[in-house]
Amino acid sequence: MEDPKRVQHGFDPPEDVPQHTEDKAWDEDKISKVASSDESPHNSIGEGNVDAVTDTEKQKIAEGAAHFRRLGWKRLTVVLVVEAIALGVLTLPTSFAILGMVAGTICCVGVGVVAIYASYLVGETKIALPNIHHYGDVGTLMLGKFGRELFGIMFVLQLILVTASYCLTGTIAFDVLTNNATCSMVFGIISAVLLMLLAIMPSFTDAAILGYIDFVSIMAAIIIAIIATGVEAANSPGGLAGVNWSAWPRPGTTVADGFIAVSNIVFAYSFSMYQFSFMDEMHTPQDYMKSIWTLGGMEIVIYTLVGALIYAFVGVDVQSPALLSMSSLMAKIAFGVALPVIYISGALNNTVTARYVHLRMYENSVVRFINTPKGWITWLLVLLAITVSAWVISEVIPFFNDLLALSSALFVSGFVLYIPAVMWFMFLRKREGNNRKRLLHDLSAAFLFCVGVIVLGGGTYASIVDIKRQFDTGAVRGVFTCAPMA
Repeated sequence: MEDPKRVQHGFDPPEDVPQHTEDKAWDEDKISKVASSDESPHNSIGEGNVDAVTDTEKQKIAEGAAHFRRLGWKRLTVVLVVEAIALGVLTLPTSFAILGMVAGTICCVGVGVVAIYASYLVGETKIALPNIHHYGDVGTLMLGKFGRELFGIMFVLQLILVTASYCLTGTIAFDVLTNNATCSMVFGIISAVLLMLLAIMPSFTDAAILGYIDFVSIMAAIIIAIIATGVEAANSPGGLAGVNWSAWPRPGTTVADGFIAVSNIVFAYSFSMYQFSFMDEMHTPQDYMKSIWTLGGMEIVIYTLVGALIYAFVGVDVQSPALLSMSSLMAKIAFGVALPVIYISGALNNTVTARYVHLRMYENSVVRFINTPKGWITWLLVLLAITVSAWVISEVIPFFNDLLALSSALFVSGFVLYIPAVMWFMFLRKREGNNRKRLLHDLSAAFLFCVGVIVLGGGTYASIVDIKRQFDTGAVRGVFTCAPMA
């Protein structure tokens, strides 16, 4: 006799794939109901069951569920590296120039450790509540339907802002590579098209294949940037000793400048905001910390070295993205090498956004699995709408540093800092007894929350002030113009 739950939800996973295991229900009303629910782990909180009407639909649901449950921790690491070690690293030398070598290093390492801890809280929440698929579900548990919509809107806006920053970087890259051979809006459109085409495949397991190319690309660009700036500094008058860098904040640094610098460092460590989506495809979610430790350690080392070395080789005049600080020839080489990371990482971000929106649109339908004609048509339309929105933002806010700082302050501060802290107090704290471990988590989560709120308020204010200043002084080009960005 066919299992009725399996028929209802259409989930028949491959035999060789380990299954989800749920923790024991907690002694809390709302959390207990969710953790001990009979709902399939493929259904979001607040989401209905898939309505399987025909045998064909049942088959499509089973195929779709199995297709989106193939990610292991090694491929998760690759996907996280693709999403994490990309644009953010190119802003770090500028942050070091503002904060100085000492404060820059402390912030870079410190934020990295904080990001690993926040990611641990996100992962533990996902393990404890496997019905959470994205931050919209977290909002549902925290604030009901209002929270579901609020967190969902924040999540989508942040992801669109990130895609916009990739579109902007692609435009800058083409400007540099062609010596501004054509209207920069044309390059922006080309970048948007590439970001959409590379995002068409909806599975993160499939996207991981491109991740190896992405990682080689960003590491090659980083190595070229460090060597090129180092050689140029050594050959300049006065050599390395003549480079104008300092251990302390540069003269005239304002509080707003400091917040922008810190916000860009926070952006570079924003990998935990994608974690629910990525873990949702894991066949063994309990392995997630293997990926987080690997990625977190890599980021702390790479980010600190890149920020410190390029700042030491270029000095206070280092530009953002950092590849613009090299000679014309070396900048072209570096941007050429970096093209894969710009578009692969940007496309993966586009996929995360479209997956969330498409799931919300068709959460009770087989269409959500994107393996039917209607599923593919609606998937492409959603992807197109998101990509166009990102391109428009990249034209309206055509400056790299402030765009990343604004998105970091408004949204990343929540997804990476204060929301995971609230997760601890609401969902995880009761699992620990009255012991030292719980006290340590209480203090750490409280610190995490405070840092997030400070970045939210100060970083948003600083970004808006700096954006207005740049428009008022004419430091940047106008919106929707052909003027070059680089």
